[in-house]
Amino acid sequence: MRRFFIGCLIISLLLGGTDAWAAENWGLGFPNPGETPVAPATVEELKEFDAYYIGSTEEQVIYLTFDGGYENGNTEPILDTLQAHNVPAAFFLVGTYIQNNPALIRRMVDEGHTVANHTMGHPNMAAITDKERFRRELEEPAAHYKAIIGQPMPKFYRPPEGKYSVENLKLAKELGYITLFWSLAYVDWNDDAQPSKEQAFGKLLPRIHPGAIVLLHNTSATNRAILGELIQAYKDMGYRFGCISEFETA
Repeated sequence: MRRFFIGCLIISLLLGGTDAWAAENWGLGFPNPGETPVAPATVEELKEFDAYYIGSTEEQVIYLTFDGGYENGNTEPILDTLQAHNVPAAFFLVGTYIQNNPALIRRMVDEGHTVANHTMGHPNMAAITDKERFRRELEEPAAHYKAIIGQPMPKFYRPPEGKYSVENLKLAKELGYITLFWSLAYVDWNDDAQPSKEQAFGKLLPRIHPGAIVLLHNTSATNRAILGELIQAYKDMGYRFGCISEFETA
């Protein structure tokens, strides 16, 4: 029987008899502080589709990722902090963000970060069964990226809101994408109800674990404020910060 899963935008209790692998909402259960969280699919099940939610659990490594759908002035301070601490990050961005913020995209790439695909319009990808529409959702952001950078966009993809299906994972793999979910996140996306520093650290520190893919939002004023201290806390705990390109050879 699966334990409870806390989704990105929903909280649902999956009871015994539910086929968690067929679920379309990514979510996590945290049994004990510092331990690998329980997910709707296993590492082995996901790897069949070039999909991951966690890195090596044998190494004190963290993969810092940000999801972004719009710009509200918090990204530049976040980039400043990453640069000051010499930490790489991945930014999963929707196509309109890429299109409307070319200077920020150039800065991300110039400073060694990975700009990755969060679809063109942030739809529920699990509801898309038409292969051509699925392909367009990924190809359009990539085209905007190439127009700005002059190079192909790295083929990493994160389903909006963590909504997925096995068929989606197959389609992404057919298009050459690695799908990255996450193994640690917290409620940071609501601009009108930002968590306090204490609330953020209460989730982000005890739940960190080896191989963690950490999901934050670059719109969060809380993340902007705490990022430097959070990075230092993780470093003090013995973690290094990896690049998601490491999953290309996983």
